[in-house]
Amino acid sequence: GNPETTPGGRALKFYSSVRLDIRKIGNIKDGQDVVGNRTRVKVVKNKVAPPFKEAEFDIMYGDGISTAGDLLDMGVKMEVVEKSGTWYSFADERIGQGRENAKKFLKENPDISTHILGKLRDALGLAHKETNGSGPA
Repeated sequence: GNPETTPGGRALKFYSSVRLDIRKIGNIKDGQDVVGNRTRVKVVKNKVAPPFKEAEFDIMYGDGISTAGDLLDMGVKMEVVEKSGTWYSFADERIGQGRENAKKFLKENPDISTHILGKLRDALGLAHKETNGSGPA
C-alpha cells in the first residue's frame, strides 16, 4: 500500500470529496540554480469526477505552474509540436534545443504560443469562444 498516512483519523479520508497525492519528481535548473520543480499529481479519491487520474507539470518559483511547459508537453503529446532528439519545432520552425529553451521561446513569443494553443484546441475538439466585448451573458 501507500507508505504515506493522512493525519486526522479515518473521518478525514472518508468525508473528503477530492484527495490528491502531490510529489516532486525532479528539479528544474537554470545553470546551477534550482528555479522550479517537476511535479506529479495523482488523484487518490474523487467523488465529483473519475478518480485515479495523473498529471505532470512544472512549478516555477515565483511564477507558479508553467503555462509554456504545459503547452509544450501537450503539443508533443497531440503531435502539434514536433520533437526530434532534443529539438522542438512547430510548423517547420525550430523553437528550441532542450525543453527549457523551448519554454523560454514560447514565453518570449506569445503569438506562437497562441497559435499552438489554437491548434491544440482544434485537435482536442474544444471550440474557440468568440468574444464580442460585452462581457458575460
